[in-house]
Amino acid sequence: MPSNETYVSQILEVISAEPEKVVLSWRDRTLTAAQLTALVRSAAHSLHRHAGGSDAGGGTAGTVVAILTVTNTGPTLVLRYAANLIGATVVHLHTTNAVDPADHLAADAKLKILRDTGATHLAVDAENVATARELRERLGTPLALVALGDLGPDVLDLTAGDADALDPSGMGIGLDRPAVVTYTSGTTGEPKGIAFDFRTRNGFISAGLQMGWRSVYLACLPLSHSSGATADDSLASGGSVVLRDGFDPGDALRCIEQYKITRMLLSPPQLYLLMDRPEVGSTDLSSLQMVTYVGSPASPERLAEAVKVFGDVLIQVYATSEAGFVSMLSPAEHLDPRLRETVGRPMPGWVRITDPDDHRDLSLGEIGEVCVRSAFTMSAYVAEPELTARTVRDRWVHTGDLGFVDGDGYLHLRGRIGEVIKTNGIKIHPVTVENAFLAHPDVAQAAVFCVKDRDRIEHLHAAVVLRAPGAVTPEELAEHIRATISPKHVPADIRVRPALPLTGVGKPDKARLAAEAGA
Repeated sequence: MPSNETYVSQILEVISAEPEKVVLSWRDRTLTAAQLTALVRSAAHSLHRHAGGSDAGGGTAGTVVAILTVTNTGPTLVLRYAANLIGATVVHLHTTNAVDPADHLAADAKLKILRDTGATHLAVDAENVATARELRERLGTPLALVALGDLGPDVLDLTAGDADALDPSGMGIGLDRPAVVTYTSGTTGEPKGIAFDFRTRNGFISAGLQMGWRSVYLACLPLSHSSGATADDSLASGGSVVLRDGFDPGDALRCIEQYKITRMLLSPPQLYLLMDRPEVGSTDLSSLQMVTYVGSPASPERLAEAVKVFGDVLIQVYATSEAGFVSMLSPAEHLDPRLRETVGRPMPGWVRITDPDDHRDLSLGEIGEVCVRSAFTMSAYVAEPELTARTVRDRWVHTGDLGFVDGDGYLHLRGRIGEVIKTNGIKIHPVTVENAFLAHPDVAQAAVFCVKDRDRIEHLHAAVVLRAPGAVTPEELAEHIRATISPKHVPADIRVRPALPLTGVGKPDKARLAAEAGA
């Protein structure tokens, strides 16, 4: 890729080989490659001219486009591509949730993000234009509203641009400039803006460019987060993207058959829901070539079941919002029961395991904090210099995840630093107990967490979801843990729930579970 172009130029070049091919589908709408290209380029031209540039280049320095659209629709992707094509920074304003596109940010949080990022433009759709006007009124600084269509005299229609007049190669876009800022709630619940520069974003599509087959991607997770990079990668393969408003296992199975889906991205709880659907056995899954799950460690026992359902197409990716891609467990490695206990092998030199207290490097097999340094790590937290300094040290991102590397170079995760529970005279890693619960044939999901009593003493609690109501009692589950691990690992309280609450990254919401148990 030329040094003065962005990943968007490369994607548009790839899809230009088949201009009449449908590359984007959502709700009852579609876009062919030619239509997508024309829309992106005309919107980029309008945005560039509004930012003060000319057809010869310049004008985008300091341009920050916040996107407030229904997340999993065509406009979300088109608007990001248009802004990034001219080197403008994109900020996703809709949600911090990496799993549920319907989870909206509150108005005050949106306002804070607009201020922190110095947004100059707010790109909207018809569903969000009223909210956008309210935000502009409250912001108190100049903010141009833009959209893909006529939404009123106060909103610039980006489709009026000249798709043939723009020459992105002459803009001199700096690769170190922020390309996309994604906000995540993380484990604290407070939105944190994570900036990725153009160099990193360009690298995201490298796999697609080298894939060798054209993927048809079913996007159920929000385009504002990792699903957006997977959509880019799929288009860069010469493939297409099918957008859904959220994840429903029955709908996902129907889409796989209808669109001949080859690629999916799920959280482990969603993977479990998909494989537990009664109709999964009668659904034609033969088109699937890549079922990737991300967000939290998966149960080795449930993965063994998933291999039987889906075959050798499972890929586990360990990644964090800050560190990006860290390691991968390939389809072939899923066939080995021992390797299903790991999150794969990181690239050489990418991972260090350090002592959480004194930050010294630990030996193989010792549990410590997972630290990552690679081409995919974030640039910085937006408007959070102190948090950035604590998280990124000498370009190493301190993930807050606990784990160890075994003698064969495979990475094992053991939960979060703050999740280690000191009870019964020992330190207990919740993931160890969760995997023991999930090894029971009647347990579908499990979360193990800490509840402190009024004397600040820590107690182990568990919440489980059963495959069938009443299939097993808490007492029987306690005996299972006692026999599988040890009596000291038996939770003081085991509750059966119809479902587990989830955080914005698709992990069980242990803070909420602990608060409910404490109350």
